[in-house]
Amino acid sequence: MDQEITEILYTLALTRINYFNLAGLRQLYEKLGSATAIMDHRSHLNDVVPDASPKLVQGLQSIDEPLKRAEAELEYDLAHDILPIPMNDVRYPQRLKECDDAPLLLFYKGNADLNQQRIINIVGTRHCTAYGQDLVRRFVTDLRQLCPRVLIVSGMAYGVDIHAHRNALHNGYETVAVLAHGLDYLYPPRHKPTADAMLQQGGLLTEFFTQTNADKVNFVRRNRIVAGMSDACLLVESAAHGGGLITARLSRDYNRDVFAFPGRVGDLYSEGCNNLIRDNGAVLVNSAQDFVNAMGWGDDATLMRAQQQGIERELFPSLTAEERLVAEALSVQNDQQINMLTVRTNLPIARLTALLFELEMKGVVKTMAGGCYHLIL
Repeated sequence: MDQEITEILYTLALTRINYFNLAGLRQLYEKLGSATAIMDHRSHLNDVVPDASPKLVQGLQSIDEPLKRAEAELEYDLAHDILPIPMNDVRYPQRLKECDDAPLLLFYKGNADLNQQRIINIVGTRHCTAYGQDLVRRFVTDLRQLCPRVLIVSGMAYGVDIHAHRNALHNGYETVAVLAHGLDYLYPPRHKPTADAMLQQGGLLTEFFTQTNADKVNFVRRNRIVAGMSDACLLVESAAHGGGLITARLSRDYNRDVFAFPGRVGDLYSEGCNNLIRDNGAVLVNSAQDFVNAMGWGDDATLMRAQQQGIERELFPSLTAEERLVAEALSVQNDQQINMLTVRTNLPIARLTALLFELEMKGVVKTMAGGCYHLIL
């Protein structure tokens, strides 16, 4: 069996074992390096990991049924253009990988790079008011002018979520929905036309196998993926309690930036945002410009204007050691996405993003379709 397929199959099987928590499984995965290594050592796991829990050891001895379910899942995925992405795959969201409770594998259908230079999530109440709808529309429209390359993430729910996705599509942004069920159906069904459009301009992402219902607990679980794969969280409208506030809290726990639009005192669906701002749980923003300034993304607009006016490329640009490292990686294999470059240069994504911007300003690299970076020199 192909090594990559074997690794996916074993990772699928491991996620089906319910005798130990995700953190324990993640620790074992990191210690041994792959699902294949875990399976190879399962008969003598205590020799390799002396402190492995008895339940974990027992669960790995009863792998036949999980493996059978994994085989069925993989067969379905391959037949329906669903990409299973294990954690050790460079296509896995690298920001999410930083989180201790990240899933070992994600199911993905779409064409967006999950490791784009800028990723934000826009969340809020399912009972989005006309005020909230206008906030989303103006924010995404204005952000597009200030930062032309941003991936918009949300959860495909009613209200703020679906308005975030639709406005992203309308403004030419790629947008990804993190779902609370498998990719064999869509909830809510009425959002299917938007989901279909997103497959061509973004994608659908989930940690759940097919035949998984959209149960309430799954929506809470998926919020950690929304938070973890993003640079920042924007809460548009929320009551005093709600899923958007959970995503905001998780974002803070993951050291992500959190922003919220204020609302009128006494309004039901502004209470959560106002409370969060009051308690210093979110930065108040009135506009996309406020957000861009707070994130330090203003250079994106500078670059866009420079590109429109035309930049005269330096013939012999003076490169720093780190810039040369990036250029050399592209000289070996050109047209790479940032997730591949971070692996080959061993540079953190945040630092690599800044270096690529500098190289682009110097005319050494340019951004191509699909988020690839092309070496010009």
